Amino acid sequence: MNITAIILAAAVIGITGLLIGLLLGIAGKKFAVEVDEKEIEVRALLPGNNCGGCGYAGCDAMAQAIARGEAPANGCPVASAEISGQIAKVMGADTKETVREVAFVKCNGTCDKASVKYEYYGIHDCRNLAMVPGSGDKACSHGCMGYGSCVAACPFDAIHIVNGVALVDREKCKACKKCIAACPRHLIELVPYDAQYKVACNSTEKGKDVKAACDTGCIGCKLCEKQCSSDAVHVENNLASIDYTKCVNCGACAEKCPSKIILKAKK
Repeated sequence: MNITAIILAAAVIGITGLLIGLLLGIAGKKFAVEVDEKEIEVRALLPGNNCGGCGYAGCDAMAQAIARGEAPANGCPVASAEISGQIAKVMGADTKETVREVAFVKCNGTCDKASVKYEYYGIHDCRNLAMVPGSGDKACSHGCMGYGSCVAACPFDAIHIVNGVALVDREKCKACKKCIAACPRHLIELVPYDAQYKVACNSTEKGKDVKAACDTGCIGCKLCEKQCSSDAVHVENNLASIDYTKCVNCGACAEKCPSKIILKAKK
């Protein structure tokens, strides 16, 4: 056995390995992607639902936007006030206090109140139903179809179909807006969590036509508007709406509503 050849081969392998290691080290430093430590800390604090409610592709994109100063520390609708405060601390900024919001379905046309035009036996999806003749089986073309597109879209199990109408669980809702995007009739909106009274109707038809389609619906009588001493209720295009920045939750509008479509929040 040639000892010299063995030593020479080992030396060549050792030197080659050393050179490769040095080259990899240099390349690693040269092509290294800088990571913002703040971005890492913010991402660790975000809930990780990737719901898109913040307007970004997911929590990674949100963390990057916050770290760059492109989004506020409390930009995540799912994160609690405490988490938002921690994110603001990481960013060295004060977080603005925000009003908690929840989704609300503007319809009270349950199975016992809404008139039906025909029996539907197709796919249980509101977006598909919107394309069939008459845009659904219910006589009201403005109300909840009740086939659960919003339910399927909610990542928090906060919305369910109850008696033919979608109903939001205020305690579970994170205001991610997924249900709003899924509803083909655009009758889901965000309202303040503390709002005690909400108009459960989305129809802009005249009173006679509303009653023909549903036993409960806004007839545009303006009694609620006249009763409100805070100038918080107004009727436009035959439909009442509440300005929550003015509403004092007195309930006077609900008491006077003949159709009983101004509902009080359940505790």
